[in-house]
Amino acid sequence: MQIRNIKEEKNRLREKAQKVRRGYSPEEKKRLDQSVLKRLTGLYQYREATTILTYVSKSLETDTIGLIERAWRDGKRVAVPRCIDGTRQMTFYYITELSQLEKCSFGVLEPRPDICEAVVTPPKNSLCIVPGMAFDCEGYRLGYGKGYYDRFLSDYHGVTAGICYSDCIRWRLPRGRFDRPVDILVTDRFFRKIKTKP
Repeated sequence: MQIRNIKEEKNRLREKAQKVRRGYSPEEKKRLDQSVLKRLTGLYQYREATTILTYVSKSLETDTIGLIERAWRDGKRVAVPRCIDGTRQMTFYYITELSQLEKCSFGVLEPRPDICEAVVTPPKNSLCIVPGMAFDCEGYRLGYGKGYYDRFLSDYHGVTAGICYSDCIRWRLPRGRFDRPVDILVTDRFFRKIKTKP
């Protein structure tokens, strides 16, 4: 069936995913987050990466604070994004402790540029953790509609991993011409390597 209004359909799917996530008890969410983390850190791509690029999670998102702390323990560098005022772009900054974050755009914790080092060019052996309210079986994601990650990923050449609760995985999501699938999809129940077109 052809979707006439992709924007409306995406908004409907976002609301559905948010409803699913709000239905988790704190205990259940913690269990799901731990399962995602275990699968993600068990990946060869995680073990080989020297740098982890990741978002800083909010309450409804798949947790990344545990990932950040685990990556530090594993001797990896961690970088998180900061939105650039007046644009739809973001810059990643290396952080070494959570106190280097401050609440900024959309209530998200972002790095303080006055004390953090900007990532000029992400290392080739980096792993970028991509957020999404939902993902489909081909690795495409349903973001928040702002386009920050779409713009960043268009120039990123490392490995990408989407993390999401399995209850929010769909067979196929509506997609636009600028959308790019992740290389690996990781959930609380499974991980899937995406076969991308050459």
